[in-house]
Amino acid sequence: MSYTLLKIIHVVSVILSFSLFFVRGVWLIKGSENIRQRWVKILPHVIDTMLLISAIALAMIIQQNPIDHSWLSAKIAGLLLYICLGMIAMRFGRTRRAKIIAWVLAQFVFLYIVLVALTKSPVINVF
Repeated sequence: MSYTLLKIIHVVSVILSFSLFFVRGVWLIKGSENIRQRWVKILPHVIDTMLLISAIALAMIIQQNPIDHSWLSAKIAGLLLYICLGMIAMRFGRTRRAKIIAWVLAQFVFLYIVLVALTKSPVINVF
């Protein structure tokens, strides 16, 4: 598979994954029953699997190892934090407030991951 096609799959997966996470968070805040639908529980896993596979394939094609490239290590660390916050927001948060706080924090972590990907730098200067 070509680098360009993999990159498209990766970027589309990122957009779909984040969009669905964002919508699920809005449903959580509103107390919507939509969040309990079966497809809402299954589809994120399918999308995130495609995202992970494409990320690994891209790293292999461009021969970038997280140990050698700090920006890639930062993306992985950000991803792990994003996943943890997402799990708190969607499943393990004990209170509605804790879930909402985790969801909001996850938005900031996602932004960091995207900025690291775009700049290829683990240090983001916002000022």
